[in-house]
Amino acid sequence: MKAHHHGHEHELEPQHGLPERLPAGERVLWQASPSRRRVALDVFHMRAVALYFLLMLVLRFVLQLDHSGSLEQAIAATSWAALLFALALGLLWLLADLTARTTVYTITDRRVVMRIGIVLSLTFNLPLVRLASAQVKRRGDGSGDLVLQLAAEDKIAWLHLWPHVRAWRLSHPQPMLRALAAVDEPARVLTSAWTQAQPDRASAAAMAGSAGAADRAAALGHAQIA
Repeated sequence: MKAHHHGHEHELEPQHGLPERLPAGERVLWQASPSRRRVALDVFHMRAVALYFLLMLVLRFVLQLDHSGSLEQAIAATSWAALLFALALGLLWLLADLTARTTVYTITDRRVVMRIGIVLSLTFNLPLVRLASAQVKRRGDGSGDLVLQLAAEDKIAWLHLWPHVRAWRLSHPQPMLRALAAVDEPARVLTSAWTQAQPDRASAAAMAGSAGAADRAAALGHAQIA
């Protein structure tokens, strides 16, 4: 796996989302950035944080009202806390926005490229032949995540990938294309590209022929997008 560090602005990239222009013959099949809304909700759990703040405000109001017996004092004591909580939520939304705007995921016919990082830009090149498997985490609205399983001997530090990494898989981190507004298209593109990038397994899949989806998945070494 290769990681590139960039000190320049993204608009100076030789090719959008990529550390350098693709070699001759390599094609971009799909490219997108995360959904800002989904990053806020799924990565930074903004809904849960807002609910926690709301409960804290209600508790503070009740305790202050019980202590002082004054509605005015209870409202005043709660108001400044509400402003602080609103500021915290605003900063969390800004962080989600920056995460989405500085991230670009690219799938070519040879690799998956992840350009991530707000302050320090990192680019990870994940060759398709080094991907052991992939899974889809799909939500009801069609959004979702693509979870990538690297070959056993390959490893990228969990902290280098965060938040574009599966939670709690510290010993062998799994990169993720997170918070995609429409996850089915990149899943289909990745499945096709992965199959074509590995001729031996692709041939095995072709031999499975009419054996059905389950048999084809087995022939692909369980590396299907499911």
